[in-house]
Amino acid sequence: MKRYLGIIVLLLITCYANAQDILKGTVVEADTHEKLSNVFVHNTNNKQITLVDKNGRFEIRAATGHTLIFDSPGYLSDTLFLADMRPIRVELKQVGIVLKEVNINSRAATFNPRTEYPEVYTKSKVYVFSPSTWFSKEGKDARRLKRFFAIEERERYVDKYYTASYVGSLVPLKGIELQNFMALYRPSYAYVKNNTGPSLAVYINDSYQKYKALPPEKRKLPGLNGQ
Repeated sequence: MKRYLGIIVLLLITCYANAQDILKGTVVEADTHEKLSNVFVHNTNNKQITLVDKNGRFEIRAATGHTLIFDSPGYLSDTLFLADMRPIRVELKQVGIVLKEVNINSRAATFNPRTEYPEVYTKSKVYVFSPSTWFSKEGKDARRLKRFFAIEERERYVDKYYTASYVGSLVPLKGIELQNFMALYRPSYAYVKNNTGPSLAVYINDSYQKYKALPPEKRKLPGLNGQ
């Protein structure tokens, strides 16, 4: 009986391993079709994570029916349901080049990567007497992910204060004009970290005066084409 039970368990493990294959794909910028790097890919079903490489390519363990999330600072997140395991092409749209109905502060949700992805911080560590931690692909990917998370945390911190509703309450702009203004004069993380409340309001008002002084063709981001 134990023999048959062992065979059944082995078959189940084999079936599970075969069911989850390596999905390959590329990620590009939606308007220019240029390949993007440092895009964070997260499989919400098996918790696998990876980063797109400098050539816009990625590989991740997945299976039909899984859901992948693609995220990168400055771009709208994209969610993909896998209907099959054929190679995929994902197009990400810049935050500043979105339709009016899309919220410009799409990344403002709470994000705590140390809690959500503790394995990344464990694998990113380098130990003096363990050369494998210096050069392994897993270690390098983890360190890239750690840097990505640091950027994402800073961007979300800015989004927390630099919201469309707040900026719109200070300047007489709406819709695509407001989005253009916010993208053109988006403050840095360092500035927002030390200047919120009245100081940020002064910055926005000063930026609006500069915005008004621009010729009309300079008041929009490249790629909007008169939208």
